[in-house]
Amino acid sequence: MKKTILTALVLLPLCLLAQNKSNPEPASQIKQFWFVLLKKGPVRNQDSLTATKIQAGHMANITRLYEAGTLKVAGPFAEETLAQGLFIFDCPTKNELETLLQTDPAIKAGRLVAEIHPWYTAPIGSFAPGKPKKL
Repeated sequence: MKKTILTALVLLPLCLLAQNKSNPEPASQIKQFWFVLLKKGPVRNQDSLTATKIQAGHMANITRLYEAGTLKVAGPFAEETLAQGLFIFDCPTKNELETLLQTDPAIKAGRLVAEIHPWYTAPIGSFAPGKPKKL
């Protein structure tokens, strides 16, 4: 009887480990994105009309990149500091990200500069792959 109980105690954990897992390990659920801190750039002396046009182009570019599924999050910070806002991108390489950032009129004009950092999270919710669903 003791031998049967001992065998069961040894085999039970092995059976549990051998079961097919329906959920992957947490590490395999993590994906790299790109966190971009937008800071005040060195060229902020444009007249108000030019600055307004640059800002309109910046906002249109954000919409375009979001609708393409590349830009996952964008927004300004509430406080007036050197850091102006952030982007979170889903693209394969830093080089591709840098190319996308150069399509932003505010970055091209020097009103904003981008500080790029790799960032990790689960690819769910706002970070699900692909284009966003239309509302």
